Amino acid sequence: MPPTKTMNTLTSQVACALLALASVTGSYAADPLVYQGQEGPGKGKHIVFLAGDEEYRSEEGLPMLARILAVRHGFKCTVLFSLDPADGTINPLATTNLPGMEALKTADLCFMKLRFRDLPEDQMRHFVDYLNAGKPIIGLRTSTHAFQFSVNKQSPYAKYDWRNKDWPGGFGQQVLGETWVNHHGNHGKESTRGVIAKEFADHPILRGVKDIWGPTDVYGVTHLPKDAQVLLLGQVLTGMKPEDPPVEGAKNNPLMPLAWLKDFKTETGKTAHIFTTTMGAAVDLESEGLRRLLVNACYYLTDLQKSIPASANVEYVTPFKPSWFGFGTFIKGLKPQDLTLPKP
Repeated sequence: MPPTKTMNTLTSQVACALLALASVTGSYAADPLVYQGQEGPGKGKHIVFLAGDEEYRSEEGLPMLARILAVRHGFKCTVLFSLDPADGTINPLATTNLPGMEALKTADLCFMKLRFRDLPEDQMRHFVDYLNAGKPIIGLRTSTHAFQFSVNKQSPYAKYDWRNKDWPGGFGQQVLGETWVNHHGNHGKESTRGVIAKEFADHPILRGVKDIWGPTDVYGVTHLPKDAQVLLLGQVLTGMKPEDPPVEGAKNNPLMPLAWLKDFKTETGKTAHIFTTTMGAAVDLESEGLRRLLVNACYYLTDLQKSIPASANVEYVTPFKPSWFGFGTFIKGLKPQDLTLPKP
């Protein structure tokens, strides 16, 4: 969700304070969190995860998915976080520092959950180079408004800002297919049921996907291009439990797109394959069906379509008890190395 005026002011103040501190101490860059791929079809493929949002606990959800993909399916997974420039702790409020982006040079897939990042040129350049190479992206929820250049206003990548008018909707609308529109469901009061689109029921990404529910609300989607393949539709429920009935009336008629595939023609003339879903909070990822959808999408976008299992193993590798979504709810003091897998 977009910030209120108060949130915007607070975020800007925090970002400015962090920048001032970074000018004295330097921008803190820790070794990336890497889960080496074990046995499985994904062995030899490299996925880079970008975790950086203040609200939906990507710093909890993405490492969990990375562990599953590495241990259960063989992918090498690198997880990058927004880090406090003073001490290297994971801090989603550090919108101007997402170190380790050079990992994208060897990535086969970028898996992102970002919100209003204001990255400096030396970090953003790696992301743009990756995209212009025509490589695939998976974007979750607020990645539709991944970038907002309020500090780095003169960035050569300012067009990626979700507010951009010359490249309407910036990165979200142009690349993923949608920018920030609105909360179509009542945020925090109306949860989401994923409904498989009948015309794509046999799509490989939907293989073994039987049930998807999440407590976050359906996002409004109004700019999606006609050639996008909408695999999943979002049904607004009357409450915050999976057994709650759908809302009656216009809100569910028609249903909003919830997950889709599309292509993006890059500045270099190459074509990047894109998968986006407006679900993706850490608490959404407790849904086995959603985890399977995302694991399948990783196979699909790394040219392993024929290897997608009939029912992909998406069991947690370590216990997962995610924090509820909201501002200021992230766990303080953690560093990336604190999230390494325990030795057997």
